[in-house]
Amino acid sequence: MQSVKYRLVEFFIVFILIPISFVLSFQLWVKLAIGISGFIYVIYVLLKVENNKFKIRQHINWTQFWQRTTIKFLATAMITVSYMYILDYDNLFVVVKSNPMLWVAILFVYSVFSVYPQELVYRTFFFQRYESLFRSNALFIIVNAALFSLAHILFKNTLVMILTFIGGVLFALTFKKTKSTLLVSIEHAIYGCWLFTVGMGEMLGFPN
Repeated sequence: MQSVKYRLVEFFIVFILIPISFVLSFQLWVKLAIGISGFIYVIYVLLKVENNKFKIRQHINWTQFWQRTTIKFLATAMITVSYMYILDYDNLFVVVKSNPMLWVAILFVYSVFSVYPQELVYRTFFFQRYESLFRSNALFIIVNAALFSLAHILFKNTLVMILTFIGGVLFALTFKKTKSTLLVSIEHAIYGCWLFTVGMGEMLGFPN
């Protein structure tokens, strides 16, 4: 399972074939079965092949992390609020204003059951399995971000693809620097929760 050939086949199936299959007209239970099977495989490889212990890294520089994340979040907030104000004012903070309990519930469910599994697959698993196959760090980051964007192709929305590519670059850089699934999950959750909060959740599959 550590050979280059095996990992290349694995790469194609997990990060290209499965995401594209979600666009096809399969029944929902088939798509769920494919997704769950893929995730179980990823966890198995992380535990049994890569010997990942799922421990929180010691000596995390929380101050530096929050400084960097705050700067990026403020820039994101300014851009997205401006976008919503100009192009979709009626939905600006719509869920917060109309259904705050749903807003709180979605933030929790999304952060725990969507963000963390995504980061296990697209950062922890991806980096441990394929980083050594790339000679260029820049190319590796771009490929990771592009595949993270591809994972959202089922939304059939160009803006979603662009946003997730940008997010993929940011998350990959954070993981490259920290090697912490926890930190990159926190960053991912902050941005995702903010997009839902500001009113852009519908295009990302959030209930409104």
